[in-house]
Amino acid sequence: MRQRRGRIVTVESLDELDARLSDGARRLRGWRIVGLDLTQRSAALDACDTSRTTFAGCRFAPGDETKHALRGALVLPDVDVAPVDPQRDALYTADELYDAPTWKTSLDGRAYAWSQHDRSRESVLVRVLHDAGVDAALERWLDGRHLVGVMGGHAMQRGDAAYAEAARLGRLLAADRGSGRLVVATGGGPGAMEAANLGARLASRPPEELDAALAALSGHPSFHPSVDAWAGAARAVIAATGDPVASLGVPTWHYGHEPPNLFATVIAKYFRNALRESILLQLCDRGIVFLPGAGGTVQEIFQDACENYYATPETVGEMVLVGREYWTRTYPAWPLLDALAAGRAMAGHVHLVDTVDEAAEVVLAGS
Repeated sequence: MRQRRGRIVTVESLDELDARLSDGARRLRGWRIVGLDLTQRSAALDACDTSRTTFAGCRFAPGDETKHALRGALVLPDVDVAPVDPQRDALYTADELYDAPTWKTSLDGRAYAWSQHDRSRESVLVRVLHDAGVDAALERWLDGRHLVGVMGGHAMQRGDAAYAEAARLGRLLAADRGSGRLVVATGGGPGAMEAANLGARLASRPPEELDAALAALSGHPSFHPSVDAWAGAARAVIAATGDPVASLGVPTWHYGHEPPNLFATVIAKYFRNALRESILLQLCDRGIVFLPGAGGTVQEIFQDACENYYATPETVGEMVLVGREYWTRTYPAWPLLDALAAGRAMAGHVHLVDTVDEAAEVVLAGS
């Protein structure tokens, strides 16, 4: 049975796989192929683009697993027993999630594989209990802290100028202002999220350390084709830098093919994406900065806008969109956001700026 979640296609029977391939499907990016014996499908899969395909608990002909992994596919083991603790009462660290030599054998990789393969009633209960425990742990961790969110495209790559600017934004927002720091919160994934967590992590260090970290990371710009090389570069940066400033990542195993970044000092990882998105928006009492992104970022803008539209004046959060050209022409979210704000309590709390310096100035002035 195939399930669509945006562009994600899940295939759990050979009949459906054969039907899809016979219909001319050759680009399997975003597909999740779960629990199938593919030993007789070598030629058919070889003719397809599997660069971002997830194979969970599948059997391959000799050499095929390695071939598809080198193309950039995620090949996950068959995990029958829940790798997560349903009674968990603490947030994660990157070391806990990346607790094995390779990502696919780590807690994070095994949890993603299990979530794709096991759809039983018992597994659903485990996920619900796990997420409730993480939710309670996050509430305790938040006590006395003020958070500012940074959201933006997951496809932003290390080495890009935009990635460096996102890191600089994280650093600016987390800087010590004498009266305390804001905690930078992101969706906890790669791209703009990773960059902001990196910048926040190094907010107490000399700016040269951030420059050195950016240079070191640029050799592995993406988690494709190798999550392990991507994570290894992050580990090397962490080992070379001093005590980190706290920041938060809130990723989800729903998008488990995008691994969590290692620079957030605490990680609230959920199975249910809708719960995770709602919580992330609610946490950011000092507002959210939206960097350029695509569908997911646009959704987050208007999800946040909806909350602010109906909010009372004292609970409205700042919304700062970075990139005047981007948000008025490439993805013209700003005109609608500005129109929604007119006459509401959120008027005066939505901002369109061109630089991360301006964005930081708006947020810090309001906090």
